[in-house]
Amino acid sequence: MKTIFRRDKWPLLLVLVFWLLALLVAATPVHAQRAAHTESSAEAQAERQAERPGNNAPVWRAVRSGEAHFTTVRGPETGVLIQSEGNTWRQLRNGPVTVWGGWLLILVPAAILLFWLVKGTIRLHAARTGRKITRFSGFERFVHWGTAISFVLLALTGFAILFGKHVLAPLFGGDLLALLLSAGKLVHNYIGPLFGVFLLMMFFTFVRDNLWHPSDATWIRRGGGLLGGDHVPSGRFNFGEKSWFWFGVTLLGLAVSISGLVMDFPNFGQGRADMQIANIVHAVGATLLLALAFGHIYMGTLGAEGAFEAMSTGEVDETWAKEHHALWYEEVKAGKSGRG
Repeated sequence: MKTIFRRDKWPLLLVLVFWLLALLVAATPVHAQRAAHTESSAEAQAERQAERPGNNAPVWRAVRSGEAHFTTVRGPETGVLIQSEGNTWRQLRNGPVTVWGGWLLILVPAAILLFWLVKGTIRLHAARTGRKITRFSGFERFVHWGTAISFVLLALTGFAILFGKHVLAPLFGGDLLALLLSAGKLVHNYIGPLFGVFLLMMFFTFVRDNLWHPSDATWIRRGGGLLGGDHVPSGRFNFGEKSWFWFGVTLLGLAVSISGLVMDFPNFGQGRADMQIANIVHAVGATLLLALAFGHIYMGTLGAEGAFEAMSTGEVDETWAKEHHALWYEEVKAGKSGRG
């Protein structure tokens, strides 16, 4: 029998075999290779889920669903690990509330400054008589200044909390800002309830003098005297002061105080949604209240001559009383209580 392949042909034969095998592998369908890769990936994923069962999409979808799961910690919403609505609160608080509120607190003082530069301080038309009339008692001034001082402390610390990273951080840096905010938060939390107490005292002390009076209609028609160029006769408080009392002190003041107490004492069953709503109400109410307070402070200091004396000493000159609150002046001179 003859030899089919000579010995010197074996290397060539081996090369041919390997070449055929390479062609066979190259001709294997691509989808078959992909299927093998997918199968290996699925096996790897299954192994990872077996090793780390919490590190997968279904578990995290359940966590972010807002549904309560099992926990050994007691308290409201302790079974809810993540509340997705917190993102909505954060975007609202850091977006419209901060941006629009910031512009409001810039534009209102700017408008007041412009008005003062054009109009100037409202001076008394007649000379002072030197005769004094008691406008506010010692207790009334105590209530007013207690409310005012606590409000200023809350306004300063609240401003730092809401706008600190935008205004104060570039000036003081992150470390000093963190120290200021830590101290400011303590002041804010402890002064807040005290402000609420003074607010209630303010309401019951001055509510009788801020009821509607027929002279208020005249004040409204004449724009507080701006349209006619002279003062409108009014009782102890005119309609502008009454508006500040009812909308600013009472409505916004109570809204800020109540929402602040909800956040200050979170151990009375409030959920996270309650705290987030209270935070937005608190921020919006406080911003509006501060904007209105700018006008109140202006009228009590630079806006009208002699106005600050009424709350600093409790007394006003007869000329001031006749020009600003003529009806109240007549009641006082007639021996009445002087309350409009």
